[in-house]
Amino acid sequence: MTLHADAVSTLSRFVGQDALKEAYLGFLAAREDACQRSCEPGHLTASALVLDATAEHALLTLHPRVGRWLQLGGHCEPGDVSLAAAALREATEESGMRGLRIEPTPIHLDVHPITCSLGKPTRHFDVRFLVRAPVGAQPVRSAESVDLQWWPLDSLPDNVDDLHPLIESALQRLR
Repeated sequence: MTLHADAVSTLSRFVGQDALKEAYLGFLAAREDACQRSCEPGHLTASALVLDATAEHALLTLHPRVGRWLQLGGHCEPGDVSLAAAALREATEESGMRGLRIEPTPIHLDVHPITCSLGKPTRHFDVRFLVRAPVGAQPVRSAESVDLQWWPLDSLPDNVDDLHPLIESALQRLR
């Protein structure tokens, strides 16, 4: 199965955010290159909300280009076989932690304008997954991040209002 086919299958099974889900599926139907960062009108990205083993802390990265604390994640790569695999790869690369476990069904969708590596304004059709870290896992900051920290879910940094729906979706999944 191609990454594009996996994206269609994964999003078809996603429950919630119906209007946005249909917009994603429509974009995928119109663009065979929708999962490739070279797709200038926009492209799917895969993110991971990494929670610690107790589900009391989220691992956030201070993104160098955006200048804000965000969940881990990024562009799909040619070797990614699924959106979940892309999110897990990104989480592993950006956190430096091994043994991460991903829920295979997305927990949240978000479309946002951005100027990414293309150097032109585009949109990220972000597909967000829940990832759990093993007990005692300690992150190691990569070159892709200015900073990397565990944040208590009840004491997140300023300017992360857009993360609250993602975190609420993750907690609902855990219930």
